Amino acid sequence: MAKELRSGYTTGACAAAGVKAALLYAAGESWQEVELTALDGTKLTIPVKAVEKTAAGLKAEVVKFSGDDPDITNGVSVFTQVRHLTGAKEEIIFRAGEGIGTVTKPGLSVPVGEPSINPGPRQLIRNVVAEVLGKETIPLEVTISIPAGVELARQTLNPILGVEGGISIIGTTGVLRPMSEEGFKNSLVPQIDVAKATGFKDLIFVPGKIGERIATGWNLPAAAMVQTSNFIGFMLEAAAERGIERILLFGHIGKLSKVAAGVFYTHNRIADGRLETMAAYGAAAGLPQDGVQALLAANTTEDALVVLQQAGLQEKVCQKLAERASLRAERYLFQKLKVGTVMVTLSGELLGMDATAKEIGEGYGWKLPQ
Repeated sequence: MAKELRSGYTTGACAAAGVKAALLYAAGESWQEVELTALDGTKLTIPVKAVEKTAAGLKAEVVKFSGDDPDITNGVSVFTQVRHLTGAKEEIIFRAGEGIGTVTKPGLSVPVGEPSINPGPRQLIRNVVAEVLGKETIPLEVTISIPAGVELARQTLNPILGVEGGISIIGTTGVLRPMSEEGFKNSLVPQIDVAKATGFKDLIFVPGKIGERIATGWNLPAAAMVQTSNFIGFMLEAAAERGIERILLFGHIGKLSKVAAGVFYTHNRIADGRLETMAAYGAAAGLPQDGVQALLAANTTEDALVVLQQAGLQEKVCQKLAERASLRAERYLFQKLKVGTVMVTLSGELLGMDATAKEIGEGYGWKLPQ
């Protein structure tokens, strides 16, 4: 029987639990364990590690529990500081403490200049304040801190999304269920929204760090780059839905040769026909049978390129693969947008690109390797 995975609670739920605990502490009530109703109606019971009175207000500490989700914030302390305000127009003013980022680019769910505390957590906090204090709510300042967030932010997409100074307080409902593939895919999409809000109509899709590093070295704008991971098809569809006009697929031949074969989920355990694709196009270009066999026996696509190079066919085959990747991507999207493709080696050598890729790259003033 398969093990049932445990759910946990989000950083937003931790912050809400801390706010509730602080308010209960101020009222002289028990605060060591609080109950929350998540935004989807799920009942959560969250232990509170500590509440203390400080010169700046009441400060609570809740330790994040992620269940069986591989969340990077599992086990970190989430601190919430609550302070009563006088003369404030808003019922609750949110502040970013240590380790919480600030939004610096448009396109996210909170405005530029605001703490990166998403709408879900904000509503959850408003709910617990109304629950404890009633309708006659006294204006409050709520400051959320996760000291570990400064370092943890480097393991997230926040630097790309324009969230500076730390991580985000996230969570749609407050319940953290083990991350599904769908959840991970959806976490990539805000990159498109941010790039579009910044004014880019042509985006650069980089499946991995290799493409991103090389594209940056070619002077392509980092703000227009979107990491797709293995979900190239999903991200292409998301771009089309948002009215993006053109996409430049920029990456290593190992990933993009799969797209040339019509593969849009490129995880190697799902689709690993790189050598077969290169062999097929090599044979179509005149690669002799022994060359095809040598290519199929290669360990990596970089080794396969040596076979093509020795046969004098590398440029011809790679050019065709780039053109075919764009053709298959546009067909996959039913011609909803234009796609160009640039294929490179690990060292950044240009292998092949099509006309649309050249047009997009020149529009961005790229500097091709000599």
